[in-house]
Amino acid sequence: MSVILVTGADLAPQALELLHDHDVVFAGKTPTEDEIVALCARHNPVAIIVRYSKVGAAAMDAAPALRVISKHGSGTDTIDRRAAQERGIEVVAAAGANAAAVAEQALALMLACAKSVVSLDARMHAGHWDKATHKSLELGGRTLGLVGLGAIGLRFARMADALGMRVIGFDPFAKGLPDYVMRVEMPDIWRESDVISLHCPLSDGNRKMVNAQTLAQTQRGVILVNTARGGLIDEDALLAAVKSGQVMAAGLDSFAVEPMVAGHPFQGQKGFVLSPHIGGVTGDAYVNMGVAAARNALAVLATQRTPA
Repeated sequence: MSVILVTGADLAPQALELLHDHDVVFAGKTPTEDEIVALCARHNPVAIIVRYSKVGAAAMDAAPALRVISKHGSGTDTIDRRAAQERGIEVVAAAGANAAAVAEQALALMLACAKSVVSLDARMHAGHWDKATHKSLELGGRTLGLVGLGAIGLRFARMADALGMRVIGFDPFAKGLPDYVMRVEMPDIWRESDVISLHCPLSDGNRKMVNAQTLAQTQRGVILVNTARGGLIDEDALLAAVKSGQVMAAGLDSFAVEPMVAGHPFQGQKGFVLSPHIGGVTGDAYVNMGVAAARNALAVLATQRTPA
């Protein structure tokens, strides 16, 4: 029986049912890249379903039977796509499977920043009543700038439109946008947005796209939301912008290094609302991503002859 390696400790039962003709091997809760290589050498999987850790050339070379790497989610930046292409290994992603969950997290972070939910909650629990001194930001009529107009970005756009926000977006690959999303270029995003939300994949071309130069182009008091990839942001520059007031608040669900280590400068810093990259972690999304990842892997295997 051929092996499918899952770089995690579990997979939704509905996904496992789809894989019943294969021997499914789990790498564990937080596998290292070296552990993935060792498991590939031991089991020679025909497919890898990627939940955690990186899958690079060494893992691919350790598994000569490998034909497909299927991401349990939409972002494939933890997979060496160039190495896979060179070896004839297809890379597929569960695009859109967690769109509702991540868009809702982006909405929650935007609202938490605009309405000071976290800081007011802490003050209330400490016995304070700040009604006379606090003013929140009203979002209706303000501009949301979206970087990335895929399934997640467009779902968030619909939510923002329902709030009465003006929605602009940049995505060179998006087609057939709804009438409530205005297509613009990146300089317009920086210049016009009251809230900027990131929904694009991480690439060499956009790494640290949020930096000192681009943040200086924004309106003073802008809100930044990131439920995509931490590498899109120069964290030192963002910290300085929040401290200076150029950025009113940042709602972040992803970070340059994960998991975040103790002593990170964002921890305890006023103006940051943080969550541990759980935007796509809901019961429904767990099932949707697992099923999509399994189906994508099986679809590729069905069209290819794997060696004995």
